[in-house]
Amino acid sequence: MPEEKKQAAAGKPAPKAKDVTGKPPARRRRTPPNPRRHDDTPREVLERPVAEAPAKGPALEAKPRPSVRRSPQRSHDVKPTVRHITELKGKRPIVGLTAYDAIMGKLISDAGVDFILVGDSVGTTLLGFDTTIPVTMEDMVRHTAAVRRSNPKCLVVADLPFGEASMSFDRFLDSAKRLMQEGGADAIKVEGGRDLADDIEKLVATGIPVLGHIGLLPQTVKAIGGYRKFGGVREEAESLYTDAISLEEAGCFAIIAEMMEEKVATVLASQVLPPLIGIGSGPNCDGQILVTQDLLGLTAQGVPSFVTPYANLGKEISNALGKYVRDIRETKR
Repeated sequence: MPEEKKQAAAGKPAPKAKDVTGKPPARRRRTPPNPRRHDDTPREVLERPVAEAPAKGPALEAKPRPSVRRSPQRSHDVKPTVRHITELKGKRPIVGLTAYDAIMGKLISDAGVDFILVGDSVGTTLLGFDTTIPVTMEDMVRHTAAVRRSNPKCLVVADLPFGEASMSFDRFLDSAKRLMQEGGADAIKVEGGRDLADDIEKLVATGIPVLGHIGLLPQTVKAIGGYRKFGGVREEAESLYTDAISLEEAGCFAIIAEMMEEKVATVLASQVLPPLIGIGSGPNCDGQILVTQDLLGLTAQGVPSFVTPYANLGKEISNALGKYVRDIRETKR
C-alpha cells in the first residue's frame, strides 16, 4: 500500500508535496483601503472634451460632489501624519498653506491647518526670483529647518527643487533624505506624473512619504512658455488622469492639482483614492492649498486670479513703515 494511503488509513494527513517549480511568489501590490468605483469609468468621462474644443463632441458634464456632513468634534482634528491626511478624504476638506520661516510656521500651525508646505515658491515670494527654477537644495533645507524649529503641530512637507528628481535615483533619494534628515520634513513634494512614478514608488518603499503634484508644474514654466490652465481639451484631460493614477499606484499619500480645469479636477477627485488637493482647480477637490503671501496680500506684483486675499498686509505694512519714517523725521529736537 502507498505511504499516503497508509497514513490516511491511520487517520494522519498526507504530507504536502514540495514546490519544485523554483519560482518566487508573484509580487502583490498594496491593496487600497477603498475599492475604486466603476459606475462611471474615468476613460469614458475624460474622453469627452472639457472646454469648448472645436468639433470634438459634447462637453464634459461633471456630477456635483455630494455635500459632506461635518462633525464639529472632528472638523479641527490635526495630526502630523500622512495617514491622517489620507484618511480625511471624504470626511472634510484638507487645508494647506505655505511657510518659509519660523514665525509664519507657528502662526499657520496655530491657525489649525492640516499641513504646511515649505514650497520652492520661496524663490518668487521671498528671494526675488521670477520663477522657482533658481531655488537650490541648500535653500530648501534651510527654510524647511526654519519652519521645523517653530514646532508646528501639523504635517510639514518640503518641496524637491528643480532638477533633483530628474537625475539618477541615487540623487533623487539623497536629496529627499536631506530634506527629512537636515530639514526636518515629514514628507516631500515632487512635481511630475507618470514619468517619475517608478522612482517615486522606490522612494516610498524606502520610507519617504511623497506628495504628488500634477497639472501646472511651475518648475517647467520655461518649457511650457508660461502659466496656464491644464485639461481644457480631451488629450490633456486623459494625460492628467494617467498621471494621477500613476502617482496613486506609486504610493503618493495625496496629490496636488494645480491650475486644472474645474470639471476635470472634480472628476479626478471622485476617481482617485488619494486626496486631490487643489490650487486654482476649483472648489470640488478634496482640499485646498494656497501660497500664504497671496492669501495675506503680502506680494509686490498682485496675486493670481483664483486667489481671494483675506487681508492686504502689503498696504498695511507700507503705511506703518511710512508713518514710522515720518514720525522720526518730524520729531523736534
